[in-house]
Amino acid sequence: MRDSLVRTFFPVVIGVILIQFGFTFPLFASEAVDTAGHVASAAHASAGSHHLPPVWMVIPFAILLLMIATGPLFYHRFWEHHYPRVAVGLAAVVAVFYAFFMDHGTHALLHTLEEYISFIALIASLFVVSGGILIKIGTRGRPLVNGGLLFFGSILADIIGTTGASMLLIRPYMRINEGRLKPFHIVFFIFLVSNIGGGLTPIGDPPLFLGFLKGVPFFWIMKEIWFIWLVTVVALIVIFMIFDVAAGKGTIPEEFEKHAGKPLEIKGAHSFIFLAVIIVSVFLDPAVIPGFPSLQEMLHVPFGIREVIMFAVAFIAYRMSDTEAMKGNEFNFEPIKEVAFLFIGIFATMIPALELIGAYAESHAGEFSVSRFYWLTGSLSGVLDNAPTYLNFLAGSMGKFGSDIGSVEAVRGFADGLESPVASDVPSNVYLLAISVAAVFFGAMTYIGNAPNFMVKNIAEQSDIDVPSFIEYVYKYSLPILAPLFFIIWWVFFNY
Repeated sequence: MRDSLVRTFFPVVIGVILIQFGFTFPLFASEAVDTAGHVASAAHASAGSHHLPPVWMVIPFAILLLMIATGPLFYHRFWEHHYPRVAVGLAAVVAVFYAFFMDHGTHALLHTLEEYISFIALIASLFVVSGGILIKIGTRGRPLVNGGLLFFGSILADIIGTTGASMLLIRPYMRINEGRLKPFHIVFFIFLVSNIGGGLTPIGDPPLFLGFLKGVPFFWIMKEIWFIWLVTVVALIVIFMIFDVAAGKGTIPEEFEKHAGKPLEIKGAHSFIFLAVIIVSVFLDPAVIPGFPSLQEMLHVPFGIREVIMFAVAFIAYRMSDTEAMKGNEFNFEPIKEVAFLFIGIFATMIPALELIGAYAESHAGEFSVSRFYWLTGSLSGVLDNAPTYLNFLAGSMGKFGSDIGSVEAVRGFADGLESPVASDVPSNVYLLAISVAAVFFGAMTYIGNAPNFMVKNIAEQSDIDVPSFIEYVYKYSLPILAPLFFIIWWVFFNY
């Protein structure tokens, strides 16, 4: 089984990369890839110096979003078998248009390719490594225990990232609640561990890490956001515990009885070493370590040493994984396969949307208040990748203050707090905080707001747990629970 999975999964990821690489390879001879390597900054730069895509080029993204929302509900069999073709096909439409009809199209495609490879390297490596760690908690799931685990997971997300924390804890979380699991259990796990919990450090969530690469001091976000983070996390845990009390005790599985009384049992603990290597490798970037070798510049390839290390660690960790741990976690590659294919479509089809948004933010930045930056960043982070959305609006807000996102010193000054050129306006650090909070927190609004959301959903579905559909997740949980909380955060902190 193990060899079979290796033969099926790794060719999928490598094949997808090679297909895109083959399409763009001739372009690398003429220009190197920018070491920052993020599609949002490329989109913002290109929006300002090249003609914008037509509005109708947003249609492929709208179609993909609509099919992600409705496919599992109304045409489940078709979607289950053909979602990879749909995602890649829609991505190809945008890629072909940009390659042949946009004067900056090759540049945008290269940056998107680099961003995607960086994204899938981190997600896949964390997924594989965590799959080799089996955690068994002897305590039965109940409101206080679950609330404590969610709080621990929220803190852990700031240490090993939302993806790492989600993949490490979702299975033991489901295991201790077996026989009483309800849809809200999975939803609140996504709210807290997969999203909002990662709001304290640049390691926690991709938008904050991109801000760190651009020049935001590492501990700035923790110092500025800790109170908002704590209040939001505690409020959500209290709401969760009310739901959990109403859920009752449920039935206790016979399997759980065998481990009752053992506080904690871990199999495959050696995989924590691989996890540490992945986290350290995140910082192996020329933007973090001056003078660090850049494969993009040296070899003109769309990945760096960081991504090579992550893919290598994933392969080695899988080959050296504890068989009993993998079996206990019911590990398979379906969750990461779904994320890999769907996000090919999302990354490619959102290029026109990001460029249009970036151009709008740049041209209207002077009219934007903190409130508009907060709500626009947040609402778009729920349906677009929150990392490039963050960078677009950060660039727009810095433009309002006459600063340049391309300068590390300017970004640091922006974080320290510049006086606004507009009378009675707030300092620049308030804008940065509003954009940071919105980008991270609003990622919990939909399944596509952050990659771990989809992975947690898929893992739960494979365990035959009742998981809300895309639409049900929004109207039944995120809108009635998160939206009021986010409104209160705006009213108290960003109502300017």
